[in-house]
Order: sequence, then C-alpha cells, then structure tokens
Amino acid sequence: MRKLTHFALASVLALSLAAGLATAAEKPGTKPAAAAAAAAYKWPGLPPGAVEEIATMRDGTALAGNVFKPAGTGPWPVVMTRTPYLKDGRIDKEHDADGSKMRQALVNQAKHYTDAGFVFVLQDVRGKGRSKGFYAAFENDIEDGYDSVEWAAKQPWSDGKIGLTGGSAMGITSNEAAMAAPPHLKAAYVVVAPYDLLQNSYPGGALKEKDVLGWSKGQGVSDDVLDQQRRRVIDDVFWNRSAMSTNRKYIQIPIYNVGGWYDIFNHGNISNFEYLQNQGAKGARGNQKLMMGPFGHGPLSGNLEYPGFDRLTLASDQEIRWFNYWLKGIQNGIMDEPPVSYYMMAAAEKGALSPKNRMLTSANWPPANREVRFYLTAEKTLSNKAPSADGVKISYRFDPANPVPTVGGANLTFDRGPMDQRAIPARPDYLRFQTPALDKDMTISGPVKVELFGATDGPDTDFMAKLVDIYPDGYEALVLDAPVRTRFRHGRMPDEVKMMTPGAPEALEIDLWSTAITFEKGHRIALHISSSNSPRFEVNSNTGEPAGDHKLAPRVATNSVYMDATHPSSLVLPVVYPAAKPLAD
Repeated sequence: MRKLTHFALASVLALSLAAGLATAAEKPGTKPAAAAAAAAYKWPGLPPGAVEEIATMRDGTALAGNVFKPAGTGPWPVVMTRTPYLKDGRIDKEHDADGSKMRQALVNQAKHYTDAGFVFVLQDVRGKGRSKGFYAAFENDIEDGYDSVEWAAKQPWSDGKIGLTGGSAMGITSNEAAMAAPPHLKAAYVVVAPYDLLQNSYPGGALKEKDVLGWSKGQGVSDDVLDQQRRRVIDDVFWNRSAMSTNRKYIQIPIYNVGGWYDIFNHGNISNFEYLQNQGAKGARGNQKLMMGPFGHGPLSGNLEYPGFDRLTLASDQEIRWFNYWLKGIQNGIMDEPPVSYYMMAAAEKGALSPKNRMLTSANWPPANREVRFYLTAEKTLSNKAPSADGVKISYRFDPANPVPTVGGANLTFDRGPMDQRAIPARPDYLRFQTPALDKDMTISGPVKVELFGATDGPDTDFMAKLVDIYPDGYEALVLDAPVRTRFRHGRMPDEVKMMTPGAPEALEIDLWSTAITFEKGHRIALHISSSNSPRFEVNSNTGEPAGDHKLAPRVATNSVYMDATHPSSLVLPVVYPAAKPLAD
C-alpha cells in the first residue's frame, strides 16, 4: 500500500471551496488569495532524476511537468498525475527547511512507476508551482487535461499510450481529463474523488460548514465571500460544467475507482463506478473496477481500528496490474476477476478485531440485497412491524443557538470516522431509536436511506440521521450520517425549492450513502435523529430566508417526527441474503 501525502489530504477542501465560489463573471476574493500564494511560493528545485518539460495548452499557456523515465531505451507507456499540490514540493521552514524531504517523497512516488516500466509525468496544473496562468480550481482541467494527455502522447519517450492516476484533487483532475476523451488516454486509476461537487459540499442541501467554510475562514477569506459560498446551494450550469454526474457519459476508458467507507467522497467512487460500468459509453461500459476500504480522508478517530486500512491508502499492487493490462497489454488476469472488491466491516474495537472483517467481491454494486425497513416507534425502538396506530409522533424544540455537537463522521479537517456517539449526552432534541440486541448477525451491503415523515412549525428546518452500531459494551459507533434541508426535499433546481407548510408532515428522504457492515450478534442497530450536527453542517436558522442572508433572527423551531400508519418513518437497510463468501486468497 502507498500513502497519499498529508499535504494532499489537508488541502483538497480549498479546491472544493474554489469550485463552489465560481460564478458567471469571476470568483470574488480568490484572485488576491491565489496571487498571494503564488508570490509566496519559493521554488525548492527539481527532485533528483526529474527533467522538467513544458506542455503548451490550446490558449498558449505553458504548463510545467516533471518527467521521470525508466532505465533503458524507450519509448514507454506513460502514467500522468496532474496536481495543484506542486510537482517539486515546497519549503516548509518548520518541518522541511530546504524541501529535501518532500522532493525525496516525490522521487519515491515516481519510482513506483518507473520501476514498473512506465514514464511518470507529474504536472503542475494551471497557475500552480512552475505552470503559468491563473489558478481556478477545476475550471480549466477538462481542456488542460485533454491537451496534456495529447502532448505526452507525442513526446519521443512516449509510445502513445497514456494513463492518468491520482487521489482526491488529483483524482478529480483525472476524471475531468477523462470526460474530455483525449484519443491517447487508455485508462485511469482514481482514488477518493467525488461525482458532483454541489452534492458533496451541500449533501441534502445543508452546507458542510467546517470543512467548506471553516477552512476558508482560517485562510482569511471575508465574511462576504463566505456568504457567497452559502448561496451556492442551488443547482446551476456553473456547478455542472465539470460535474461527473453531468459529463461522465463522455468517458470512454476503463477506470479503477478506490474509495473509503468513512471518506468524504464515499459516494463519488461508487456512483462513478455504477454509472460507467452499467451505462457508460463504449470503452467504459463493462470495463470498470471498484475497491472500497474501511478508511477516511485521513486517520480515523475513535476506538475502532482496521489494521492495514487505518490510513488513506492506494492499492498500489492493483494499480500497476491495471496499467500493465491497459497500457502494456499484459494478460495478468485482472479483468477476469470480479469487478468489485470491498471490505466488509464488523466489530472492530481496538485490540478485538472480529474475524468477520474481511474483503469480499461482487459482480456489481450494490451486491444482491433486499431492502428491509426498521420502523420508528414512540418507545424509541426500531421494529420490522409497520405501525398501525394513528397520530403518533415525537416532537422536540430545536434551538439554533444550542445545536447538537458533531462527533465523527465523513470529515476532512477535524475528527472523523466511527466515533462513540455517547459523547452526545441525553437531550430532548436528539432522538435515539434502536433494535433489541440481535440474536444473529445481520449483514448489509449497499445504499442506506431514511424515509422520514417530518413536520416543523415554520417555513424551513433540517433533519439529521445517523446509522449507529451499538456494541455490547455500549460503544455507539457511527457508521453513516447525513442531513436533509426541508426546503430542498423535492430537489435543488430553482423551481423545486419549496418551503414547508407549518405543522404539516411531509415525506423526506435522507440519503446516507453506501456501506458494507455486519452488525454482529449481541449488537444493536440504532438510528439517531436530530435537527443539527454542528460544526459538520451549517445550523439552520429555521426562518426560511435565503441562504447567506442574515436579516432575520434565528428562531426556535418545534419539529416533529411522525411514526404512524399514514406516516411510517423508517430506516431502510440493504440486507444481504445469503451471506457473501470471503475473497479467496
């Protein structure tokens, strides 16, 4: 396994933010920040063994790339990474005074490919490092990706077969180049990348406050610019120009997607695989791979651990096999193996890893499953029996000034993963529903959702849901969590936004994304419902005023969760029958 650098992990949010600030005219506030960053950059010099070469884009902009060649005589196939994180690294006065540690890490990265017989090209994207032009995250990477691939194909050291690789931001640039369908691009290997930045920044219509805005505020971005980001929640053409959800139909290559169950882009790798494998264009359809592991966008917090998967990793052995097959034509059997491999999580408290944690395979995603509903009851249990009574509900007061605190989840800039929800004390606006202790294992693989019937006494509010695995010792391990902002219950297009009718229950679907976990015998399955999860998500003021406005004072809302025969709120789990077989050694 080969780790992504901490630098890459810590910086991806800047890219999501910059993309969210895009408007038809310009990105207010980003030009000065970009110019200041460029002026502050001190070039540490080329990593040993690198030759800097320049690719000229269609508009004349020169992009600089480091070329590392294998021993011997070429030409060779090429693996390329397009990065905003500086192809030569940077000088860190505190930890790397001359940049030598970073340069050596880049040399080691290149050696991974050159030892396998590939030229490795690490290119600064437009406006970063040694490349010219103005940096606007992901706005130029469709055209620049196309031009860079075609440039590499024409070089004397290249045999004309190009692959793209990268994780996080570099996974996004790889996907964007693939959407442009350059003729010489033959395959890609993409680790933890989203399918849609709008959906990722505003899941369910609620802004990821700390990860999206908190990072930017720490960089000195003004409140006016932050409010512009809050207003970007509506779907529009600027979001969709580079969205995989809109443009992946143009991809014509095989892509190996690697994702993590606790990663901020969990849904991206899965969604992109599902579409390309089953509905993709010729060349893509039927040629995809997906690997999902039990990791996050950085080390997991809490008392669970998965040895060998405790950090965001690249499955480097599979990556080289992938490129050997698609760029060299080596018949290594990789395409004879099941398209999907995924880690089935189970009990994993530190020092007590269950043997039911294992890798599995599947012919597609999701694996065969049956939707099983666990209905919410007034006694705060989860039952397989649908409710028959009328008028049953639980109401609580949601005060924006006293939100429920965040404890774990798919976070980037703060504690993440399956943390213990007992850290949230008993409070009337935090509802815990749970099953009895299980008398046998229950395995789920696939998308999880909550079908909630909710009401509020005002025009708008939020409902939050968490899937939790309760251990026999009481540990409440967070598995998945997600929100829905009620005004966006019908969608994010302008004509779909609709305020609530005070006091009237409405059907609300909360998409919790996918997972694969065995709830073991003696454990309990829990669903936690609230109206806040701060600072993970922006706290709703309950006023219904436009996002980013602060004209009205926040109000305390009375929110209700219905659970009767007419409004059967439920947790919907993709239960696997029969249990999947372990992946063969």
